[in-house]
Amino acid sequence: MAYFDPKPRREPLLNLPPAVVWLVGLIFAAHVIRILLPSDLSDEAMVRFAFIPLRYAPGVDGGSLVDLAVPFVGHIFLHANFVHLGMNLLWLIACGPVVARRYGGWRFYVFFFVCGAVGAAAFLAWDWGTPAGMIGASGAVSGLMAAAIRMIPWQGVPWLSRGADFPLMPILSRPVVLFTLVWFVTNGIFGMIGMGTGAGMHEVAWQAHIGGYLTGLVLPNLFEWRRMRR
Repeated sequence: MAYFDPKPRREPLLNLPPAVVWLVGLIFAAHVIRILLPSDLSDEAMVRFAFIPLRYAPGVDGGSLVDLAVPFVGHIFLHANFVHLGMNLLWLIACGPVVARRYGGWRFYVFFFVCGAVGAAAFLAWDWGTPAGMIGASGAVSGLMAAAIRMIPWQGVPWLSRGADFPLMPILSRPVVLFTLVWFVTNGIFGMIGMGTGAGMHEVAWQAHIGGYLTGLVLPNLFEWRRMRR
């Protein structure tokens, strides 16, 4: 005997975890609010929240400790234009669910912002004292990408699979090493040709991409240890 459902359920096109939806919404809203501000306030937001290495140079008054700390995360919510924003959000939607489903909401946020902050630190170390600012979520998203490469099952299971119970791929495994090499080469090419997202800010912050990616590559080991203890 067979049963027929006259009203089959429709699966959502993108079954995103709430943590990813909220993060996408916050980043999108931050960009829209900034571009709607009067030009002087928009410029002030750029200067205050963009990550500018000159702010941390000796002899420069970068403000209070809060003023120095906020740009390590604040730059994530600034984007040059909708193209820049759209590219980062697409990668966030692609890679974020894998990490969010494995670690849950607040741990996902910690993972994301740690990758972004370390990416900013890598940019600072390489471009120490430069007045060129860095904006965008690409460093943090690069960390999610690296983590997702280690978390997704590679045996014919879709990219957006839950995959929360699959063991991590070793960092030196063939898929992870090959993807990492491609990622490094791609960022090197973008850095050489100067492909950017707008004037007034650093064209391609490949240093932040690399810093965020390497963080996302190794950070799951710590998160897995905490996860197994729970």
